[in-house]
Amino acid sequence: VQLQASGGGLVQAGDSLKLSCATSGRPFTRYVLGWFRQAPEKEREFVAAIRWSDGRTAHADSVQGRFTISRDNAKNAVYLQMNSLKPEDTAVYYCAAVVITIHIPIRAYEYDYWGQGTQVTVSS
Repeated sequence: VQLQASGGGLVQAGDSLKLSCATSGRPFTRYVLGWFRQAPEKEREFVAAIRWSDGRTAHADSVQGRFTISRDNAKNAVYLQMNSLKPEDTAVYYCAAVVITIHIPIRAYEYDYWGQGTQVTVSS
């Protein structure tokens, strides 16, 4: 499984960004795809995840109502729409994947596959 995140950049507080995670092209119907982020000197934290088979999603409380995860079946891609960005959203954002489980995993160690990160910097 190969994942590649893109779409990061430098924006101002209140702006929007859309991150993309391109996948290796295999069917992901048995997977959960997630977004995590890691700020300097902080642990990697859960942002959002989507269960490919039925589109069920989960979002961290810190981004609820501002960020939305989605998928495109035709493109085998996952997106993270980020609105109303705040300086505290500054981090390297990673996409990750794991074979589907009963629940939607929200801990980094539960994911088996990781893409390289994309930097998001929000200035105040």
